[in-house]
Amino acid sequence: MRLGWRSKLKLKVGYNYKMPERSKDWMRQAERDLKVAEDLMEDEFFEWSCFAAQRAAEKAVKAAFQKLNATAWGHSIFDLMRLLSKKVAVSEELLNCARSLDKYYIPTRYPNGFESGSPYEYFTREDAGNAIVCSRRIIEFCKSILA
Repeated sequence: MRLGWRSKLKLKVGYNYKMPERSKDWMRQAERDLKVAEDLMEDEFFEWSCFAAQRAAEKAVKAAFQKLNATAWGHSIFDLMRLLSKKVAVSEELLNCARSLDKYYIPTRYPNGFESGSPYEYFTREDAGNAIVCSRRIIEFCKSILA
């Protein structure tokens, strides 16, 4: 039986597999990635800014899992946040931010994410700004779990 990517995610994300607790390292890198997203936006690399914001939020969520003595695999922030919501309350606003950020994981980097053109032609300052705002919200939420 062939498993879809969501099924594989469920097998890999969980509270059973233990890794060394390094939540502070994950969070420091998440904050640094967010700074990179801001710098890239200022330099008008909007597609890379969106991607860096996505990566920053993903690392922050993984920091929260670490703090809760759990390991999370996968790149869908939405899926990770839904799983996290089984242990802590996660607002609908944060879930919407996670959904939004997930859209920046692949198409920001690969030309075949669109019918034609290169990724840089599709992403705007507004996209980057919104990605940074959402990423910052998720990072702040996850920092509260680490506190």
